[in-house]
Amino acid sequence: MSLLPARRPDARHARPRSRRRRPPLIGLVLAGLAAGSLTTAAAADTAALRPVMFVGNNWDGTADVLQPSGTFAKIGRVNIVPDKDERLAEIYLNPIKLGYFLGIRNGPGEGHDQLVDDLYSSPDGTAIVASRPSFADVVSIDIATGRVKWRFPVSGYRADHMALSPDGRRVAVSASTSNTVHVLDAATGVQLGSFPTGDKPHENVFTADGKIWNSAIGEVITALDGPGWDWTKGDRKITVADATTYQVVKVIDMRPRLDAFGRSDLSDAVRPVAFTPDESKLYFQVSFFNGLLEYDVASDAITRQVELPKNPNTNEDRTTWVNDSRHHGLAMNPAGTKLCVAGTMDDYVTVVNRSTLAHGPLVTASKPYWATISGDGQSCVISESGTDQITAISFATGQKQVSVPVGDHPQRIRLGRAPTSWPN
Repeated sequence: MSLLPARRPDARHARPRSRRRRPPLIGLVLAGLAAGSLTTAAAADTAALRPVMFVGNNWDGTADVLQPSGTFAKIGRVNIVPDKDERLAEIYLNPIKLGYFLGIRNGPGEGHDQLVDDLYSSPDGTAIVASRPSFADVVSIDIATGRVKWRFPVSGYRADHMALSPDGRRVAVSASTSNTVHVLDAATGVQLGSFPTGDKPHENVFTADGKIWNSAIGEVITALDGPGWDWTKGDRKITVADATTYQVVKVIDMRPRLDAFGRSDLSDAVRPVAFTPDESKLYFQVSFFNGLLEYDVASDAITRQVELPKNPNTNEDRTTWVNDSRHHGLAMNPAGTKLCVAGTMDDYVTVVNRSTLAHGPLVTASKPYWATISGDGQSCVISESGTDQITAISFATGQKQVSVPVGDHPQRIRLGRAPTSWPN
């Protein structure tokens, strides 16, 4: 892939383009948001908070705070880089840091600094905990004051995707240049543990059985994107660690599993994932593929696939696809019956029936970069990074419901909590 991926002509801003049953993780998260279990134990604290949706605007360095369902009306905006001048001064005085900083800008940043990747509520709901790729750190930003409460520099030179534990007290963050996942106390920023991963760790997921799943995507900014060069992309694997001891308990290499399933042509770089509510099956996207695959956890095998339509207007030159993506964004409704798929380079989003694997309408969207569920669980919400808006799609009908403008290049969208009095 070229260092400056080409954008399609219609892109905006002219920028580059039997056992005891375990509780379902999605149910835990939604129940926590409704009941306040993602905050501190004090009932007085929960009474002063309300559920919200955070949208990370990567190139802006801001987070838009929205209503979590319905109209998704904008509540306010938080600056995630209040210390920008200090961080830039630090970077420009260090030649190695500067080299990586410029590499991030001209590689995964598509010519822009990556200032906010992932974001969650602090345990008491008064701050946003965010990873900042270009600054290689995780910070906690006080929502009321806009100040940095704590900062954790990750190992290496770039921070990436995060995950929040079911109790809301820990965040796991990928340090993509050091092949490490750090697990931090979300209230204090103190590191609780870490574990090694494959090359370029990316997505993280806490599971209800006390594990952390991390997928490593390998090199995504080289121009060696043809299938014959797939071996040059690095050591890509899923690493499963114990969420208490942070010891690696299992490593899953999708290469032999894809081969056994008859898809030796597909990349084994696992991108966004979604577990079923009982965590018996994992759905995942891989680099360059316009679809997703189903992995059965118990049998340790890929069992089904969904190949989705290609947009005839999408350039088939894989080096023009952003960071080796074709489709990047996956969410499952709380019932586990529908999957929402962001067709990033194909400019659409669609809802897939998990039982039949049939897809619904192809809803036009401009470079959709992520998918999540609304606070009421009825909608899939995607970030349209090409038009700087978020869009909600009904899980029931597969049809678009509403779009809301946000900041420059929205990516991760997460449910959280914020003070009821803010921003008054």
